[in-house]
Amino acid sequence: MPIKIPSDLPAYDVLTREGVMVMSEDQAARQDIRPLHIGLLNLMPKKIQTENQFARLIGATPLQIELSLIRMTEHQTRNTAAEHMEEFYHPFQEIKHRKFDGLIITGAPIEHLEFDKVTYWDELREVFAWTQSNVHSTFGVCWGGMAMINHFHGVKKHMLNNKAFGCFRHRNLAPASPYLRGFSDDCVVPVSRWTEMKQAEIDAVPGLRTLLGSDEVGPCLVEDAAHRALYIFNHFEYDSDTLKQEYDRDVAAGTAINVPINYYPENDPTKTPQNRWRSHAHLLYGNWINEIYQTTPFDLEAIGH
Repeated sequence: MPIKIPSDLPAYDVLTREGVMVMSEDQAARQDIRPLHIGLLNLMPKKIQTENQFARLIGATPLQIELSLIRMTEHQTRNTAAEHMEEFYHPFQEIKHRKFDGLIITGAPIEHLEFDKVTYWDELREVFAWTQSNVHSTFGVCWGGMAMINHFHGVKKHMLNNKAFGCFRHRNLAPASPYLRGFSDDCVVPVSRWTEMKQAEIDAVPGLRTLLGSDEVGPCLVEDAAHRALYIFNHFEYDSDTLKQEYDRDVAAGTAINVPINYYPENDPTKTPQNRWRSHAHLLYGNWINEIYQTTPFDLEAIGH
């Protein structure tokens, strides 16, 4: 089954060219089934790139997905056209009456700030609380996952001396988890962050369970069953060239940055990077969508009760 997105959203043409099944609203209206309602709270500056990345992953399942794009109400982006935001995005305050089967909360390039110094922190905390009554399953990604685990459990983020940057092997710590169904014993995950969560602090919180972790860059994927949430601190959703774009941007700006580890063949940035995480990315998000499908109420209004 396809993902349902507006036919004039840029992701529609991108995913169609890639062979991902997409469906317009008119087509979806003719199908007598209930789609899964997934929200994407997009905190990244490059909105369209992020839309494409997540739509690609959740649109690859055999279920019909209706994707809603959400933004913080007062925060104005400077990197995406106002017309795009106006046409495709819903301010949180205008959609908080709705129920969702799933919600993805993306990362944001504001790691250097304390959580309570973020301009939209109060509203984001409102979002976290709202997920407990209006969302069946929430997926916090990178900074979004760090913010969620801090909000619900007080787990702190810690600044790194050097940026964790590259592709790192992670161990499968919970092979029986339905979210890791089909996973190898280890897998490669792109990492790009100046902060970390410490495994000992996560282990000290009852009910948190680390599913993927790395000896080099720490915990990656954490399940919080009590809050029906997953927190991932790295970037399975990245395109093949996303780390390259970040590296080239920093080099052009004169920012001190290391070549991303284990990303380019022979660690040579003149060579084309290799994607070694795509299959596990599809597995993870496909498993998440499947778990939602298996457990969410058929009646959307029953979510949260």
